[in-house]
Amino acid sequence: MFDVFSDIFARKDNVFTRMDARAKMIIAGCVIIAVICSTKIWVPSIVFVGCVSAMLTIGIPAKLVLLRLAGPMGVVLVLVILQTFLTPGISVSEFHLFGRTFQATHEGLMRGGLLGSRVLGAVSVVVWLGSVTPAYKIFHGLRWFRVPEGWVEIALLIYRYIFALLDQTADVAAAQRVRLGYSGTRRSLRSLGVLAGTVVTRSLDQAMRTYEAMSLRGYNGSLPFAPLPAMSAGDRRSIAVALPMIVFSYLFLEWWIK
Repeated sequence: MFDVFSDIFARKDNVFTRMDARAKMIIAGCVIIAVICSTKIWVPSIVFVGCVSAMLTIGIPAKLVLLRLAGPMGVVLVLVILQTFLTPGISVSEFHLFGRTFQATHEGLMRGGLLGSRVLGAVSVVVWLGSVTPAYKIFHGLRWFRVPEGWVEIALLIYRYIFALLDQTADVAAAQRVRLGYSGTRRSLRSLGVLAGTVVTRSLDQAMRTYEAMSLRGYNGSLPFAPLPAMSAGDRRSIAVALPMIVFSYLFLEWWIK
């Protein structure tokens, strides 16, 4: 769990971590827009392969990359299955279950593949950005982009305390295992219910303690953010080169490749 959420690789020195966070966010946002607007699988697929390759190139273990993408891959699988069997069209196969006939259609398979590739492409960009940029720089960049203060503060506090809640959850789960709380199906379900209730209760307690601590330290409704320096000439050149390349690649893959 620590490896999945850790930003240790974002603090290493490489070509991506040396870039200004704002430049990376602008480039990543444009790539995500291209992925979402794509009508073919080429753009999302190339973006997915490119992001995974970039993460592997800077030394992020393949197992960690797979773990970070495991959740979105599950969503993609569900999307493909639902679209394949729920979209009307030309039947390519069928099977019978509980007295009902389910047909997989060519149109559904193509639509599911497109939606799934969009999900993987967009998520891979976000994972890449989080792997090469520390979280505090992303939050600072969001404020520079004039994202509302309340949103940034909530995101910052969630990121700060989600690890504390994960630690508490792990402690409670370990205590339950020692007491044979997961020795059977019935006891496992009961232990999971107790674990969920405990986490909710502790999150509420933590919220109150955090608010009281911030109030004692002079919190008046907004967290101060220091101004960011101007982007370097190299970062501006990176943006100036990357954006036309993204637009050209999108138009080429969408219009000229069948």
